[in-house]
Amino acid sequence: MQALSSLAHPKAARGPGVNGHRTLVATALFTALIVLMPLIAIVAIAASGSASDWPHLIDNVLPRATLRTLGLLFGVATATAVTGVITAWLTASCEFPLRRLLTVLLVLPLAIPSYLSAYAFGQFLDYTGPVQTALRAAFGFCTRRDYWFPEVRTTGGAILVMASVLYPYVYLAARAMFLMQGRAAADVARTLGAGPLTVFAKVQIPMARPAIMVGLTLVAMETLNDIGAVEYLGVQTLTFSIFDTWLNRGSLAGAAQIACVMLVFVAVLLTIERAARRRQRFTSNKTTAAVADSVRLKLKGWKRWTAVVACLLPPALGFAIPVLVLGSYALRRLDQFASLRLLSALWNSVLISFSTACVAVLLAFLLAYAARTTRSPVAALAGRLASFGYGVPGTVLAIGVLIPLARLDNTVASFTREWFGFSTGLLLTGSGVAIVYACTVRFLTMAEGTIDAGFHKLSPHLDMAARTLGRTSAQTLRSVLLPMMRPATLTAALMVFIEAMKELSATIMLRPFNFNTLATLVYEDASRSKVEDASVAAIIIVAAGLVPVFLVSRSLNATNGGR
Repeated sequence: MQALSSLAHPKAARGPGVNGHRTLVATALFTALIVLMPLIAIVAIAASGSASDWPHLIDNVLPRATLRTLGLLFGVATATAVTGVITAWLTASCEFPLRRLLTVLLVLPLAIPSYLSAYAFGQFLDYTGPVQTALRAAFGFCTRRDYWFPEVRTTGGAILVMASVLYPYVYLAARAMFLMQGRAAADVARTLGAGPLTVFAKVQIPMARPAIMVGLTLVAMETLNDIGAVEYLGVQTLTFSIFDTWLNRGSLAGAAQIACVMLVFVAVLLTIERAARRRQRFTSNKTTAAVADSVRLKLKGWKRWTAVVACLLPPALGFAIPVLVLGSYALRRLDQFASLRLLSALWNSVLISFSTACVAVLLAFLLAYAARTTRSPVAALAGRLASFGYGVPGTVLAIGVLIPLARLDNTVASFTREWFGFSTGLLLTGSGVAIVYACTVRFLTMAEGTIDAGFHKLSPHLDMAARTLGRTSAQTLRSVLLPMMRPATLTAALMVFIEAMKELSATIMLRPFNFNTLATLVYEDASRSKVEDASVAAIIIVAAGLVPVFLVSRSLNATNGGR
């Protein structure tokens, strides 16, 4: 059939041709260069620093910040692994009351950014908060010296706060693998005398390990990216050290040098993640034969209610407490919903998020379409390079984005001043373009993954069939592929829009003077110990974050047949 089609329409059957393929590959490489340019700039800035910067950083900043970062990463990874794996196994392999409801509730903390959780926990566990107030009333304590209470503004408190909102990454990955494993392997282990816990520990966990590692890598990346929570809780990580060295100490080269250290962390995490994904595909192929035969273990007596508590506690900590604390403050400040300060921040957030979504989806579509059409290893390499931006923390991206754009601004202003007698000013860094650039680099992977998955669901024979009917490559794209890719494209745009609205690390460092988004508005109020005033903007962010959570929950139910 392909040979006959080529005879009937020789030019159309060949597709876009050599020139078209070269254009697509060049576009993919250009997109990868856009992503890599901030990283190249960071290395260049770090190398331009004076020789005295490194000894100061090594003696006074890096050891303490690195140890705290490693401690935070280890603590959050351990807590999320335990929470995510246990809840995933209970909801996927066991039957107990409220299981289906809890399956959905366990995903809700994804709607809460870590900095909002930190502000809420700080108020909830504070001396004047409801917990300590109830403790003093119950036992008759008069002052703080009369009793001991754990301090939330510590590394341990940061681990609790961040783990409570990041565990769904592990939960989703592990639950998907437990559902895919089916019953065969577990039944074989039981026939050899293994009990449920032995099967879980020695059969199901090893088979799900690659997926768990993918989830933990995402948790580590989000932990590295956070700046609002660690600053509020007083934990000086590498991310906060970049912020402090640049803005508070005025050393851009020193901040870039710390950023280079963080890039080593990112490279290690991405290597682990890609290795885990390769193993995950192997595991999936070997364990999906008996999905339809999966039967859950029915828990009885105290075990069933223990399972309910174990699955109810994580969303209570990660979602209910932040929403209740911030929501109670917001209900007492309903007039702020009409304030010019909030409306201006909301408009800026929508504008930045919409622009980021449009640019990211366009570039992601070009990358995915180039890989699909050309089948070129160069285009595939460009896609992998472009995905590196997701693992780079926002503070690191901010340094790499600001300097190239600022130099371009200065060059254009000098040119117009010399030739036309006026200065254009800061066109890029003074208008929010830098924020859009940084957010696009960071969230391009999310858009590209969604769109690429959509392309994989379309048979390549669709392109061939359209071309045999006389359509050119451009006509095929416009009349066949784009309409069929609309759901994936809209989903990618929505996901990027919401993530950009919640982004704080890059926005707080790149925003122009007197420019606030919802995230920076919350950050400013919380930095002045006015979390109550930040509650209205925080609730709007949470409400927006619930949209992708709803999409994820619906997708899970559709994929797993409501199980």
